[in-house]
Amino acid sequence: MLIKAKTLKGFRLSGVDGEMGKVKEFFFDEKFWTIRYLVADTGGWLSERQVLISPFFIKNVDYDSDLIHVILTKDQIENSPPLESDQPISRQFEEAYYGHYGAPMYWTGPYVWGSYPFVTSDREKWTTVPSEQQITGDPDLRSTKDITGYSIQASNDEIGQVDDFILDDESWSIRYFVIDTNKWLPGKKVLISPEWVDKIGWVDEKVYVPVSRETIKQAPEYEEDMLNRDCESRLYQYYNRQGYWAEEPVSREYHHHR
Repeated sequence: MLIKAKTLKGFRLSGVDGEMGKVKEFFFDEKFWTIRYLVADTGGWLSERQVLISPFFIKNVDYDSDLIHVILTKDQIENSPPLESDQPISRQFEEAYYGHYGAPMYWTGPYVWGSYPFVTSDREKWTTVPSEQQITGDPDLRSTKDITGYSIQASNDEIGQVDDFILDDESWSIRYFVIDTNKWLPGKKVLISPEWVDKIGWVDEKVYVPVSRETIKQAPEYEEDMLNRDCESRLYQYYNRQGYWAEEPVSREYHHHR
């Protein structure tokens, strides 16, 4: 299912032994444009450190109840490797984190989730990769909170800013940036796939895309309740791109977004 990041913010996190907080924000990587962690607002519980939930631990998302079910206990989280608030995530921390839970590491295989094209919380299906195959170096993860508000720099001028993200709750990939063009086109929002982005300027706070301002201006308008596969197909055809769904393994049927 395609879901807006802003919709998921505030969803309650329900563990094996009760609720453990709410979704606060997300960390993603630029290589696969995939959410690697949900950040939990624990409301005072473990407030001295960031509480991260990997999508590997998400059993399901209940959109009717605004609830995300995870396969962890409070004790498991409390005894997990600590990460102080506002500190960058290192590979050393991630290795300790996944080792603590006995979960597969997403950077150790050919797919977006290591050995898997799609994330799974089924422990019986988890496999591990020998340490000699692991990739060294820090992961360079970024926060969706930090990039929200960045300007969109087209090839010839600015055209809007990042307003939200459209996530795929099966692979937890970021499928689109939602671009608010209100300053230039009152009331119009458009979608840009991260795969079409040249680079993100973390210093000048801009997202650079190799198309003209006029091209983005004339792009199909994003209507929140109307995004389906037909709309996606028209968007990709407009930009003369192949749909991401043609490049991925066959999965469960497509669902409308929320």
